[in-house]
Amino acid sequence: MSDGTAPLSGVSAPDWDWSFTEDGNLALDRHDLWDEIPAAPTLRLLQSPAVSASLQPPSAFVTVRAMSPRAPGHSRRARRAQRRAAHRLRRFAGLTVVVAVGVVTLLVTAFGPNSATTVASRGPAPADRLLPTGPPDPLVVATQGALRLQLPIEQNRVTAIGYHAAGDGALALRPLGRRGNQGLLGRMIDRVFGAGDSSLTWYQLRGGSGPATSALAVGAAPTTDVYAPVDGTIAGITPYVLNGAERGMRIDIRPLTAPALVVSVTRLQPDPSLTVGSAVAAGRNRIGEVLDLSRVERQALARYTRDAGNHVTVQVFPAAALSLP
Repeated sequence: MSDGTAPLSGVSAPDWDWSFTEDGNLALDRHDLWDEIPAAPTLRLLQSPAVSASLQPPSAFVTVRAMSPRAPGHSRRARRAQRRAAHRLRRFAGLTVVVAVGVVTLLVTAFGPNSATTVASRGPAPADRLLPTGPPDPLVVATQGALRLQLPIEQNRVTAIGYHAAGDGALALRPLGRRGNQGLLGRMIDRVFGAGDSSLTWYQLRGGSGPATSALAVGAAPTTDVYAPVDGTIAGITPYVLNGAERGMRIDIRPLTAPALVVSVTRLQPDPSLTVGSAVAAGRNRIGEVLDLSRVERQALARYTRDAGNHVTVQVFPAAALSLP
């Protein structure tokens, strides 16, 4: 060309197809795409195995019948029922406490001072036993059929009353009052239902043979006056033999209310004015005084007295069994 430049040649497209509208814009580049390599997760969140495709599909929804509306008085009835239940519970608790207290009281009374294992402590006799004696008040202590035996010693002089087996043909007596050394069951029955005159207590003594209550032992200090236990007539005054030796006298009385029987009183020194055939009245006529036999035998009644257990013994025999004058 005249200006010294080379002549222009025709412009042709290069081998690479450059587009103004696409080149330089990576978001629109459709030729240079590549696959992203997934990175392994650093924390495995799901530890359970893959869910099997064999699981059954979830069940379809089920429609539940609507609940009936609550009656207006239902809550009030429920509250009343709760109050009644609470009242019954309180009443049951109260009855339980009353029964427990009753059982404890019964056990305390059964095992209290009057228990069978209680033994009177030895000590001096009360002062009223040192005063002059007098006739006892009428008090029946035992019976044998229609025969009634009265206490032969003044009440405030009696140390204890016991029964034991005589073993010589004596008849069984029926004690009045309550037994002081009976078992737990018997004491509980006596406490609940009563046992006659509760102020009169007697003890069952060991020893002898035959009926366990065939001999009545009335304890008292030596020289205490002894009175007739029944109305009747003196049928005999004979020596009383103990351990092979004479120890006082035996006085036999034929009672007016039971002439087929004989009441024998032993272990006493007879009144000098007493003779066979004399009439005596129960609790009014003196027939003798208590002997001191503590040096010749160990007396079972001493377990329940404050002294050596001296006493007089009263027994009942059939008249045919004795040789009377």
